[in-house]
Amino acid sequence: MATASYPGGTASIVTKTNIDKFVPEIWSDETIAAFKKKLVMGNLVRKMSFVGKKGDTMHIPMPARGAVYVKAPGTAVTIQAAVESEKTVVVDKHYEYSRLIEDFAAVQALSSARQFYTSDAGYQLAKQIDSDLLKLGRVAFGGTNADNTTSEDPYAAGVIGGDGVTPYTSSSTGNASAITDAGIRRVIQTLDDNDIPMDGRHLVIPPSSRNTLMGLARFTEQAFVGDSGNGNTIRNGRIGDVYGVDIFVTTNCDTASVASGTDNRVALFFHEQAMILAMQQNIRSQTQYKQEYLATLYTGDVIYGVKGILTNATAGNPDSAGYIAIVVPA
Repeated sequence: MATASYPGGTASIVTKTNIDKFVPEIWSDETIAAFKKKLVMGNLVRKMSFVGKKGDTMHIPMPARGAVYVKAPGTAVTIQAAVESEKTVVVDKHYEYSRLIEDFAAVQALSSARQFYTSDAGYQLAKQIDSDLLKLGRVAFGGTNADNTTSEDPYAAGVIGGDGVTPYTSSSTGNASAITDAGIRRVIQTLDDNDIPMDGRHLVIPPSSRNTLMGLARFTEQAFVGDSGNGNTIRNGRIGDVYGVDIFVTTNCDTASVASGTDNRVALFFHEQAMILAMQQNIRSQTQYKQEYLATLYTGDVIYGVKGILTNATAGNPDSAGYIAIVVPA
């Protein structure tokens, strides 16, 4: 696909040749609908509205847990105090999707162009948000938010799917292994051991792991179904649940590079309160007529920030570990 910066670039203008089967209209409602339909991770984490507020950082108080003390007869209660902390979410992501539609193309085209472009805009913007949330797995269990290269190995603090506890390594072809029943149970225990609430947990997996699960008897039992027939709405990407954990599949799962061979994929097990999506500007659609091109410029954009708030600060100390990266074969 040809691209160019505006103004001055003409290589990427949608001409009659590009769009001779379509016609544009006002696209806002359809873009928003497509965005909501395609969003997976954004619907599973803690979403906080920053809309209409100035500034580039959201401050979230993180009070320390208190303790209980024996009340002895005739004595005063024990007063406790702590230096409370906070987490900050930097709103630093602004993405856009634009098309420039010439009048000549618009006059002769069909209305299905609008449906394609609005759906594509919603999908691409939703995909970007999901990808940014999934990449928070790079700092799970004390990892660093590094670029995904073999030298930096951002998933060095992740675990492999086979047992849910063995550290992942990217040396050679890596030691990633397919998700197993035992692996899922061990990851669940990790969150249990760290006093993470048992409700509101999710497992987001790549297509390769869905293929694995469909071959395991435990996951084809009645307990693992996409629709229990009780009238509950099935959320985007949801394929079932097991051990009280909802399981979702998406192609947006991150990639873990290896020194040689095919890169591995990363599933993410997390509690919904462990990550924050701060929305400063919800998805917006705008159109503007450009007389110099005799064309209509359409743009959809969104402004947001993401942050993991319930993960430990240092590797090997999984205190309050709210999400765990699980590396599996591609």
